[in-house]
Amino acid sequence: MCQRDRLIFFFFAFGAALAGQPSLTIYNQRFAVVRDLIPLDLKQGINTIRFSGATVHLEPDSVILRDPSGGTALKILEQNFRAEPISEALLLSLFEGKEIEFEETVGASGQKRLIRGRIIRSGYVPHSAAMGQYGYQYAAYQNAYSQSGGGQPIVEVEGKLYFHLPGRPVFPALGDDTILKPALDWRIHVDRAAKLNAELSYVSGGMSWKADYNLVAPEQGDTLDIVGWVTMDNQSGKDFENARIKLVAGDVSKIQPGRDARDQMMMSRAEVAGGIAPSVTERSFDEYHLYTLPLATTLHDRETKQVEFLRAAKVASQRLYVYDGARIGTRYAGWDAATIRTQPEYGTESNPKVWVMREFLNSEANGLGIALPKGRARFYRRDQGGQLEFTGENNIDHTPRNEKVRVYTGDAFDIVGERRRTNFQIDHNQRWVEESFEIKLRNHKREAAEVRVVEHLYRWSNWRLISQTLPFTKKDSQAIEFVARLQPEQEQALSYTVHYSW
Repeated sequence: MCQRDRLIFFFFAFGAALAGQPSLTIYNQRFAVVRDLIPLDLKQGINTIRFSGATVHLEPDSVILRDPSGGTALKILEQNFRAEPISEALLLSLFEGKEIEFEETVGASGQKRLIRGRIIRSGYVPHSAAMGQYGYQYAAYQNAYSQSGGGQPIVEVEGKLYFHLPGRPVFPALGDDTILKPALDWRIHVDRAAKLNAELSYVSGGMSWKADYNLVAPEQGDTLDIVGWVTMDNQSGKDFENARIKLVAGDVSKIQPGRDARDQMMMSRAEVAGGIAPSVTERSFDEYHLYTLPLATTLHDRETKQVEFLRAAKVASQRLYVYDGARIGTRYAGWDAATIRTQPEYGTESNPKVWVMREFLNSEANGLGIALPKGRARFYRRDQGGQLEFTGENNIDHTPRNEKVRVYTGDAFDIVGERRRTNFQIDHNQRWVEESFEIKLRNHKREAAEVRVVEHLYRWSNWRLISQTLPFTKKDSQAIEFVARLQPEQEQALSYTVHYSW
């Protein structure tokens, strides 16, 4: 069975868990769509409902509450979201102007006694989320207010003012207007009494996922064994128990604050087939790619969880050496093309490093053939004792099926490049420039090596080569490539002359 067929099989075999579980669709842009079922017992008319199972980073205007069966029309007359859990500072602000008890330590004996004090000012400063929402001036005012003493409590005890808390505050029992967790409060109207499991969907920040790849080459040769991991991070302020999780890879347009949630994910129901390990499934979804975890899992708040989503063996790859010999200094940053074309020193500095690249085709015939989400690729090679040694890493972008993956892994130690300009002529009246370069490559390896030499014809878009010692390939409108093949301990030189006109 091929890799794609296995993925399709596992999608139907392990695609989802039982109905009623929370579900998450996490995007690799640091947000998620959360879906949960809420049991509601509604009387005819207006009902007041509180839901305390939301995340801290819920986007209130993305909330959708509906009857998934379509039997009851839920009309939300009012919605309030309180995202700041109860704390001492917040409770002090709620009791401003009122008396509470404070536990005071008396003398060296450490005995405790209760005294009463009236909170004149709590010292509570609004949370940083409001500062981010209302801009620089609001944040500056709040910070100035705090630093000028506004963040310092004032308590009156027996007619005297204390600019600190006289002891540890002891608060009365919590009232209905306080919260221990982020809460959604609704006023819901229904035209008749109903009991139902309402579906709640919303967009939340505080969650992300990323892909990582480990690629192992044997002691000799360039085939690769590839293992891919997805790492999920939950900083949402909420635990998700036994949740069904999907991951979306792609560049989804997301405006802050978020738009309405559109949780269009399809969940299927199946049981795990005995004898076959559950596997992450992948399929196209709209213009993106969707990865479904095979089993329900618990994702705790402030937890990082990893799941293997890809395993492939003997993937054919190719090691490439690329020499891009022009070193452009930072002093030329911002120069326009008209200035560059007449500046004699531009592009004459040499870069001696030869890049090492690893390339492979993401195809079914090559043991892959699934959409690869962007992430970090780490390369290893086995040494003579069979141990793995790290040989480089870099990031890969989202890569569709049947596209090549090319990754820069470092600079070659035993292959050296040298680039120098041998001639420069300019005729301002006739508006042309001719420039000649010589490129030398030295191979100190014990085996032959092929080096791709990239030259950027940066002086102007209208150019032609009037001489060259090796054939070249035009890569784009202002880049060409030569291929130099070097035997062990061989030096090879190539040269060319380019004519620019404007």
